Parts: sequence; C-alpha cells; structure tokens
Amino acid sequence: MKTEQLAFSRRLRAALQQAGVSESPAELVKLLARFDGEPVSQQAISGWLNGRAMPRQANLRALARMLSMEPQQLQYGDSGRKVRETRGEWRMNPLDQLAIEAFLRLPTGQRKLVRGLIDELSRAGRDQSRPAKRGR
Repeated sequence: MKTEQLAFSRRLRAALQQAGVSESPAELVKLLARFDGEPVSQQAISGWLNGRAMPRQANLRALARMLSMEPQQLQYGDSGRKVRETRGEWRMNPLDQLAIEAFLRLPTGQRKLVRGLIDELSRAGRDQSRPAKRGR
C-alpha cells in the first residue's frame, strides 16, 4: 500500500466519523450519487477506506462537499499554511444538508409552509420535554 493512499484513508475515515456518516461502502455509494459523484462500486469505496486506492477527482470533490471540507484538505491534509480564514468548526449531517438545499429551491409559499411545520414540530417537542406541572 502506498503511503499517500493510507494517509488519504485515515483522513477520509476521520472526516466521516466527525460528520457522523457511516463508513459503509453501500451507504457511501448512495451518498456519492446524491452529491453528484460518479458511479462507483462498493469495492472501490472499500479500497479508499482501506488505503488500497484513491478516488477520481469528481468523487473526491463529491466526498468533500458531503463532508463540508475542501477537496485539497481531504486529499492532502492540512499543510499548516493557511491562505484564508478558517471555516467554522461545526459540521452538518450530509442528509440534513441535502434537505436544506432542497428547501432553498422551494418557491416562497412552500418555504413558508415548511417553516411553519418546523416551528410547530419544534414547539411540540419542547412541550413534550418539559416536566408536567403538579397541582397544589
């Protein structure tokens, strides 16, 4: 195994874990398709995860989008040299990211409905988590 491939597999596994994404090749095949990656087999993804292979650039970019990081960071790691400001440290689950992107493509009226639904569900969740008031 090449050192570069092993280093990439470590970075990929760490990024997946930090993002809360399964290392399952079957799951990653589905997610790559949703993030505009090229079709790839589960065996190819297993090779990426085990340091036997590197993804093509299109799939590297899709993985980086899915993991909210720069492709160069995923491929080469942190070089220690920063050219621009660092991103915020929070990360979003890739499926939540897709849901937000879909929401942003909705027409204004439908966005208003979705916001109202989220507000109601959030309020109901808060109400259920509060302890019941006891009578005196």
